[in-house]
Amino acid sequence: MYVLDAKSKTPLHIQLYKAIKEDIIVNYKVGDKLPSIRKVATLYNLSKNTVESAYAQLYAEGYVESRAKSGYYVCELFFNSFRAEKETETTSNTIPKAYRYDFFPAQLHKEDFPLKTWKRLYNRVVTGEVDFGSYPDGQGELVLREQIAAYLRSSRGVVCSAEHIIITNGFIGAMELIAKLLKERYSDFAQEMPGYHIARKIFDAYGYTIHPVGVDAQGLKIEELKKTQAHIVYITPSHQYPTGVAMPIARRQQLIAHMQRISGVIIEDDYDSELAYYTRPIPSLQGLDGGSCVVYLGTFAKALSPAVRVGYMVVPEWIHTLYKESYDSHFSSVSITTQLTLAAFMQEGHWERHLRRIRTLNKKKHNAMKEAIVTHLGNSCKIIAEGGGLSLLIVPTKEGFSWQKLQVLAEQEGIVIYLAKERSGTAFEALRMGFGGFRLEEIDEAVRAFAKVWFMAYLA
Repeated sequence: MYVLDAKSKTPLHIQLYKAIKEDIIVNYKVGDKLPSIRKVATLYNLSKNTVESAYAQLYAEGYVESRAKSGYYVCELFFNSFRAEKETETTSNTIPKAYRYDFFPAQLHKEDFPLKTWKRLYNRVVTGEVDFGSYPDGQGELVLREQIAAYLRSSRGVVCSAEHIIITNGFIGAMELIAKLLKERYSDFAQEMPGYHIARKIFDAYGYTIHPVGVDAQGLKIEELKKTQAHIVYITPSHQYPTGVAMPIARRQQLIAHMQRISGVIIEDDYDSELAYYTRPIPSLQGLDGGSCVVYLGTFAKALSPAVRVGYMVVPEWIHTLYKESYDSHFSSVSITTQLTLAAFMQEGHWERHLRRIRTLNKKKHNAMKEAIVTHLGNSCKIIAEGGGLSLLIVPTKEGFSWQKLQVLAEQEGIVIYLAKERSGTAFEALRMGFGGFRLEEIDEAVRAFAKVWFMAYLA
């Protein structure tokens, strides 16, 4: 079995290519047949395009040959050089490949983090405010929960108090906790598709039956949801992942009415609501519901730092009761120093000032990315999602475009790209053009370099 990390910055097709290449070097013989693309895609829960790209790279480098209507086989031509290559790899330090441009769609530039202020607050907390002789509050430090509650009430219309907020170490920690708490009551989980693949994988790992539900121009299809047995539904209503659509008030009310009627639970992931550039975000589902059936998830990853690893969820009273009765409530999943530093950061007004600055900066980056796409890609593509978050979504407008060829060419040119289907499933495919990790002045140059690869991906 190959070990593939969906959270790694290295694209999945590159990880798979390297793993198969290593397997060929160590274990395969000349003429051995590789598993079919369909089999590998099913075994590792990957898209067919991802596996095809990995095989295409192996083919391009001469490790395998393709036989019509038969599959891929290990080549004889280069086999004698495999052992020497293996020895070289094991006797020298492996140096990660340096990429020219990385269009990661959920990244901030390291210079955007308020490091000077954070260090000052952290040093103050460590030297004077932390009781290193006691256990921290498993639910999260009260001062931080109070600051988050005040922020959510004013910015997102969330109905909450510190009592109903649980601090987590990010999205995965929050979803795993929900899956555990609700397991004895529910067995069926629905998710918008296309949608964030990690949500589905977590609930699948806990034994839930998964129900994919389609998305249209107004978000999750409520009538399709009603046809399932799901009593839990996960959605990203303010900025649907990955299509970018926002669920209007009328449909939000329909969803709440349905889930209240069946005594179900809505998991509302408001993952990048702070980064809306054209309009104010629609008020939260949780605020419309009043906190009876909605679990509200948020994180500081998109607007402050993914490295800080702080998330939170607002839960209804009955779920809070389940939480207090579980062993999870006894142990904090986030360092107390991180929590108290973040609390001071919010309490002294730095969070609001940082948000204004980061919103302004990323709006400029967003507009620069859009302008560069229009300038360098022209009518060869269409922007299908914009106006929020840290990326734009584009699709080709002309026939004969190969996503597989784009991946291979981009890798050869030292450009890291991210396809929507790798993280969201279904047949929906688009390219996520991340801008947050660039300096403003770097964006045009990066898109210009990418454009050469984009146009080469159109088949002759």
